[in-house]
Amino acid sequence: MKSPVVVVAIALTAAILVAASLLIVVGTRKGPGTSTLNVPALQQPLKPAHLV
Repeated sequence: MKSPVVVVAIALTAAILVAASLLIVVGTRKGPGTSTLNVPALQQPLKPAHLV
């Protein structure tokens, strides 16, 4: 019987692989010309924390 650490490690690895593959599939199902890789970041000025 495998130790609990090995079982948890295998489960976490499987979950990460499933999540990554779903993100890749969803990211590549966009229509042509709607790439999410080149979207500019929101241009909002940041206020220093002590002035908030």
